Amino acid sequence: MSPGAPRYNLARFDLVSIRLVVDCVQQGSLSAAAREAHLALAAASRRIRELEDAVGEPLFERHGRGVLPTAAGRVFARHALGLLQNLEQLGSELADLRSGVVKHVRLCASTAAINEFLPPLLARYAKLQQGVRVELEEQVSSNVVAALREGSADLGVFVEGVETQGLDWRVFRHDELVLVLPARHALVGRGAVPFAAALEEDWISLSDGAALLQKQHEAAHAAGKPLKLRMQVRSFDAVCHLVASGLGIALLPKTAALPMVGAMKLRWRALADPWAQRRLLLATRAGAQDPAVAALADFLAEPSQNAKARGRKEQ
Repeated sequence: MSPGAPRYNLARFDLVSIRLVVDCVQQGSLSAAAREAHLALAAASRRIRELEDAVGEPLFERHGRGVLPTAAGRVFARHALGLLQNLEQLGSELADLRSGVVKHVRLCASTAAINEFLPPLLARYAKLQQGVRVELEEQVSSNVVAALREGSADLGVFVEGVETQGLDWRVFRHDELVLVLPARHALVGRGAVPFAAALEEDWISLSDGAALLQKQHEAAHAAGKPLKLRMQVRSFDAVCHLVASGLGIALLPKTAALPMVGAMKLRWRALADPWAQRRLLLATRAGAQDPAVAALADFLAEPSQNAKARGRKEQ
């Protein structure tokens, strides 16, 4: 803390009051937050005032329909929510220790990795290593790498193409991108088609930050044409539902797409472009030495990778 920084009376930041602030922000109502905390409205109001006295400025603006957080209230609520989540995680891990779980590994993975490969692998690992609990979080590839760098993930799986400086990585798996089309679309046919031949179409794609969307933009730019992005969603399933409704076409990993293509009576077609063949990478922060993380990485890596030197460090 810098010499001029204010010193807060942290003893007044009890957990009931902290949770009360979070509930007020989420519900926009002090009375609703008080009911959630099983407090009388007057008692809840007093707790908020005491926190505001400790902080030195108001956390909420009161109005006829409820409360709105001030700038200080938003900052307080953001950190409070993180604190409450950490405490819940602490309780969960302590409970796991009592039941025989001795290690938690935080795995962050892209949508492609989860939809195509990870579930059966993690199910097998859970049976082999019952003392290790793998916590899986889904993110777009760029966010997976960010989570590794900031330390909020121990292990990451993402699509190649994101900057990997500061990471030790190896190949996780390979996949292939294919066009997903409505049943009677003009591009339905046999043989591979160049991506550029489909750029006059409306496209359905994933949210910003996804490696797949980034590759589409790069390929469209190289072809000198715009990508007519009509809709963006967060899951492969949602992409296919929108394609089935005739709202556009899509580009998806073949392994993940084929079950949905069959179920929704869609069609698919291979791409002629070399970049349609992709690698998914498995990475940790450079120099990470945790044995449980290393063991999971060895288990998940593409079999041929375990015959080579572990990882690769980019300077």
